[in-house]
Amino acid sequence: MDVRGLSVAFQSKRAASKSGVESNSTVASSEGAFAVRDLSFTIARGKVLGLVGESGSGKSVTSLALMRLLPYQARVSGEIIFAGGNGGPDSLLELPDENMRLLRGSRIAMIFQEPMTALNPVMRVGDQIAEAILAHDQVSKSEAWQRAVEGMKDVAIPDAERRARDYPHQLSGGMRQRVMIAMAIVNRPELLIADEPTTALDVTIQAQILDLLADLRAKFRLAMLFISHDLAVVSQVADRVAVMYAGSLVELASKRDLFQAPAHPYTRGLLRAVPTLHTDRARPLQTIEGTVPSAQTALPGCPFEPRCGDRIPECALELPPLVEVSPGHWARCPVVNRSVRLPVGV
Repeated sequence: MDVRGLSVAFQSKRAASKSGVESNSTVASSEGAFAVRDLSFTIARGKVLGLVGESGSGKSVTSLALMRLLPYQARVSGEIIFAGGNGGPDSLLELPDENMRLLRGSRIAMIFQEPMTALNPVMRVGDQIAEAILAHDQVSKSEAWQRAVEGMKDVAIPDAERRARDYPHQLSGGMRQRVMIAMAIVNRPELLIADEPTTALDVTIQAQILDLLADLRAKFRLAMLFISHDLAVVSQVADRVAVMYAGSLVELASKRDLFQAPAHPYTRGLLRAVPTLHTDRARPLQTIEGTVPSAQTALPGCPFEPRCGDRIPECALELPPLVEVSPGHWARCPVVNRSVRLPVGV
């Protein structure tokens, strides 16, 4: 997947109804509140991009924009190019709704944040997985059910034949998450979007889910967008890491470069806030003062400027460009940019 200059703005319902623009519009409104601004990244086959940031930074909105699942008042601009192994490339924002529906759940799939709210409480989990198969393949219901059971075995659910007849409330949180993953991978997608798949799990189950995703990635050569606010989790699963703040991409680098030599002040602040075995327990944990600005607060400059200890007057003037501070390592910071001669696009 190749995302170029993706922006997402939300209008009020009144403004959206006046504009008369349909939900599949690819034009971002100049009047709306921007949840994502000028976001660009690529994900190669078999690779994992970790997308991190505080709550409200635009991570989940980005994932829903990629899947074309945003509400009608969302206005989207930019390009989302998908070129999987079975065809393409396709410009997802230009696809007719029916073509996107066929793509969604087959070649591109998503694991949602809360399995208890994403799963239908009055349907057996096996039927829900089979429904995903029937939506994309011309097979009988019995064959779809058998494939659903096999999918549950793929995600290491014990006694899959029996558990497929259970309802979501009869399963533990870890089992429900495995069902969500089975539903996502049962049609063998080429790209998997995992939106905080381990947030509601305890650390033991979290480790099992991460191992499972790693196995599935190796087995099916999955490309993956892994969204999380947990830097420790991202450090385990990602090849490259993109850091978002207030809807903007502020840093993009390989996992090694980002954790060993972070360039943006926000990234450095996030890493300093994580306690380690060497943290002095007698001293308070380091924090980033302030809060993420509201999407309705239009800041002309760097969105992190009000909270940044390294800010200079230039930071408040305009949104700084992404600059390659070292090969494959990009940062959006005027202070960092001063040491780089030539800003170039990502």
